Amino acid sequence: MLSLIERGGTCREIVLVDRIPERAAGVAADMRYAAPLSPVVDVRAGGYQDLVDAALVVITAGVNEKAGGATDRSDAQGRLRLLDTNATVYADVVPRVVSVAPQAVLMVVTDPPDPLADLTRHLAGHDRVFSTGTLIDSLRFRVHLADRLRVRPLDVQAMVVGEHGTSEVLLWSSAAVGGIPVLELLGADGQPLDAVRHDIEESIRYANITIIEGTGASQYGIGAVSARLVEAVLRDERAVLPVAAYNPDFDVTLSLVSVLGAGGVLRMHQPRMTAEERAALDRSVSTLREATRRALDVVEQQPAAGPR
Repeated sequence: MLSLIERGGTCREIVLVDRIPERAAGVAADMRYAAPLSPVVDVRAGGYQDLVDAALVVITAGVNEKAGGATDRSDAQGRLRLLDTNATVYADVVPRVVSVAPQAVLMVVTDPPDPLADLTRHLAGHDRVFSTGTLIDSLRFRVHLADRLRVRPLDVQAMVVGEHGTSEVLLWSSAAVGGIPVLELLGADGQPLDAVRHDIEESIRYANITIIEGTGASQYGIGAVSARLVEAVLRDERAVLPVAAYNPDFDVTLSLVSVLGAGGVLRMHQPRMTAEERAALDRSVSTLREATRRALDVVEQQPAAGPR
């Protein structure tokens, strides 16, 4: 949230809601001290009732990877290990949000974001829901490619689609620098491509664990991503970004080429893929469908929540 203040000019009012009011008050106080560095913005702690007329609600509630035991590189579930616990949290939070802000766009940040966004759609009863998806993974892809090619990450075009998790798909076939395929550039350097691809993919798939091992939590990258997505919605930018929303062609929430504006994800397009990449995306879709079914099963066992 601090990233919203640092970027400046995005929000006029930010309300923090937490099940522990003292925590929300403490974070709001901490953030307010950065307000003089940005255009006018009001930051305060509040309750669900303070979300009335909110244009966008960012949901970050739930346990993180370290607390939820999702930091084992050999665990194929990855972030999905947090799903049952966080689905229970969402079963309580989302109906409360929707009861006071039925018109708001809902942005899911909590891991695993894609099945939780699908769950949020069901709980909210509308499609103005999206998750941070694979934007952070795509940025990491660009950074690793830039390091290998000794160029600016800004000049690298590369995308990750599917799940924000271990089944994500790196689109090597369309990754480029200045219109030149990165595989061609990497090959020209005499680097063994299979080894390079493996190293980069492992670094991206488990970047969160590497960060957690060093700092205890992955915060800054996803914070910057969240601030950027808030901008795109509140400014109705119609920005093209790899974020996740429900796609009827796949009947699940996943990241593709998404157009993000005032109503959330307005359109989604499938990028060009090789047969290998498409097969990997199909596997990712299967993983996400099963995760969404699991989340819905968890919620069906919970008592209905109401406004507080």
